[in-house]
Amino acid sequence: MMPKNVLERARKEGLALTFDDVRLRTGYAEFMPDQVNVESKFSRNVGLKIPVVSAAMDTVTEFGLAIELAKLGGMGVIHRSLCVEDQADHVERVKHHLNGLIEKPICVYKDESVPTILAKREEKGYPFHSFPVLSRDGKLVGIVTGNDFEFCGDSQLNVGDIMSTELISAPRDTTIDMAYDLMRSKKKKILPLVTENGEVAGMYVFSDVKRIKTRSAETYNVDNKGQLRVAAAVGTGDEALERVERLSKRADVIVIDTAHGDSKSVIDTLREIKRNYSLDVVVGNVSIGESAKRLVEAGADGIKVGQGPGSICTTRVIAGIGRPQVSAVYDCAKALAEYGVPICADGGLRSSGDIPIAIASGAHSVMMGSMLAGTEEAPGNIVFVDGRQWKSYRGMGSIGAMETSRSSRERYLQQQTGKNQLIPEGVEGLVPYKGKLGDVIFQYVGGLRRGMGYVGASTIEELREKGDFDRITAAGFSESHPHDIKITKDSPNYRGGK
Repeated sequence: MMPKNVLERARKEGLALTFDDVRLRTGYAEFMPDQVNVESKFSRNVGLKIPVVSAAMDTVTEFGLAIELAKLGGMGVIHRSLCVEDQADHVERVKHHLNGLIEKPICVYKDESVPTILAKREEKGYPFHSFPVLSRDGKLVGIVTGNDFEFCGDSQLNVGDIMSTELISAPRDTTIDMAYDLMRSKKKKILPLVTENGEVAGMYVFSDVKRIKTRSAETYNVDNKGQLRVAAAVGTGDEALERVERLSKRADVIVIDTAHGDSKSVIDTLREIKRNYSLDVVVGNVSIGESAKRLVEAGADGIKVGQGPGSICTTRVIAGIGRPQVSAVYDCAKALAEYGVPICADGGLRSSGDIPIAIASGAHSVMMGSMLAGTEEAPGNIVFVDGRQWKSYRGMGSIGAMETSRSSRERYLQQQTGKNQLIPEGVEGLVPYKGKLGDVIFQYVGGLRRGMGYVGASTIEELREKGDFDRITAAGFSESHPHDIKITKDSPNYRGGK
């Protein structure tokens, strides 16, 4: 990465800068903003169609938001305040939402009752209605679909009484192209893959296969099996390893999520995970180049940068530590230039213009908390306060989060602390209701595209290389916002000065 004059000079002077301290310089461009390529990486082997990852927070990322964000090209990190089984269930829901090849389809037995299956579907939150039906010796004997359940006149019947036996199947090595052609020719929506012994080895669903084949899912962030990508957060030690054991078969990335990533417990946990699993592991949080380098040399596949920049974080005030975010990202990116390990800028963003600034300073992606909290898909209910709609948002270091979750206490190095002796490093509050996630992300990525167009960078990597800055004064910051006017109509991508 090329040196950034302003950031390099500040670094040598012991001065740290953040988003409001700088603005990007413009450059020559031969393309329009909508022609830029915003694909990037979250870790060595896991890509992003848009460089946006949602924070592992209980008021931000559960399966609903993770599904929608992956469909928009980004990726969600399921938070670890959930118990192990619930967290794994959220990951499963994301992975089951869209499938090319379903390697391990959920099957039912022919002697199970219809109410039992419907209750299980409701309990697990499965978004699908179709199941391969097995005999008790594990052989495929039929298919039961949503239509079979809907037109079942007697709720006391068994699955075997309503299933369809007029099915087609294919060998386990059937490709998605072969499956698409076979299902079209036979006009079947479900294609089980079976072994020579008649056991189920996988399944294709026509609606998902068609979506992939016709490229209507081109913007989705999917793995090589056509399933939506999702990450999951863990802590350190035995509890983290227990989570990884349960999550490793489904999650695309494991995120070791701590307030201080440059610590022995984190490095020991990282090494243990990399020793036992073929998984990408992103580690955080750090804000110093030497810390980032130490984690990469211990095996990290991605680094999360940010200590104290979040809107609900009080770490810098309470503990007196933390580095302004633009300088933190730059320092870590400079330290990792020879390693090729992606950096995620976690925290501090307040508008779409901060995204190209974060990337130009060295990040490959950005992690959002408050900018996604308040969307329709984020956890929590809408409340009315002073005539406006709001949703709850809290830091994982807030007193409420730490009182209710051992994982939150552990994240802030207080797992052994009594509940009446907690030292919170975050607050709880409300954020304005923002509407649908798709509309919000459209504005954020639109701002990024325009920033890239002004710089003359056609790719994320080119923005990292070419992006350079001017340092601005308080007067320059004031000039950056609308001034000498009374705004009479809100803009969807601007909510007033910072």
